Amino acid sequence: MRENEHQHRIVGSVLLLLTSLIWGFAFVSQVQGMQSVSPMFFNAVRFTLGAVSLIPVLVVLSRLGVGRTMQSQQSQPDHAGPGGLACWSAVCGLILWAGATSQQYGVQLSMSAGHSGFVTALYIVLVPVLGFLFLHRRIHLLTVLAIIVSIVGFYLLCVTDSIRNIGVGDLVLLASAVLYATHILVIDRVGSRFNPIMLSLGQYLVVSLLSWVATLALHQVDWRGALACAGALAYAGVMSVGVAYTLQVVGQRYVPPSQASMIMSLESFFSAVGGALILHETMSGRGYAGCAMIFLGTILAQIDPERLLGRLFQDGSQQKTIE
Repeated sequence: MRENEHQHRIVGSVLLLLTSLIWGFAFVSQVQGMQSVSPMFFNAVRFTLGAVSLIPVLVVLSRLGVGRTMQSQQSQPDHAGPGGLACWSAVCGLILWAGATSQQYGVQLSMSAGHSGFVTALYIVLVPVLGFLFLHRRIHLLTVLAIIVSIVGFYLLCVTDSIRNIGVGDLVLLASAVLYATHILVIDRVGSRFNPIMLSLGQYLVVSLLSWVATLALHQVDWRGALACAGALAYAGVMSVGVAYTLQVVGQRYVPPSQASMIMSLESFFSAVGGALILHETMSGRGYAGCAMIFLGTILAQIDPERLLGRLFQDGSQQKTIE
């Protein structure tokens, strides 16, 4: 039985690694898309494709009972009904739309997949910070250290000569990281009440609707430009949303949350790899040092020292018992 669980954990870890790879390379598609269309129109098409691609996933997983199984494992059953699902899909979708919009404008301003990926990755560090400020959740010493390391990393990556020279794109990307962290906290509070796939589909539909409304209001519909970056749009929509989300849902069934979040934090690393391989991006030594510190900060932010020490003591006591 233990061997079977070990195999499932390996498979789950591989699926989550593929998820972070797909999400990391999505930054390349976002940069490529900005050469042909506006950020709002890009997101409108992207999230429409993502929502449509998630529908067959929902049908298949529902038939297999995956969504119901995941929901039954949550501590809070769904008592809200369709009305509650629609309401929270709208709330989560609004926050996600704001985050995705600011991120896309930040990508347009920076035009660097690796740079954008690492700045956006700061949301991992911001989650415990916002949880402490607004939800009165405890933070550990390692979390404080993670914040300090990430701030230094952001400074090295984004500030060249003086703090006055920080780019507007970096500030917009930082705003998107704050919004993504807020989105995660909201999902953490209400996500257990609903089928996770239904909630995701609902919020993606809201994001696409808001993006289309803004696109039409700004007169930025450009189908010729969409054809020019069709590959980037298809990857960002179908692969980053439909495929990657499915892999995440399945992978997280077999991998503990702490380990899963660490694997998926490799998204920032893969964004830099994708930028270097496909877009031929390079950074200065200072920039790479900043990326390394931000990555270290995201890892430290996910370590719970109390749980880690408890596991070490437990393993030690089990070893003594065996001896």
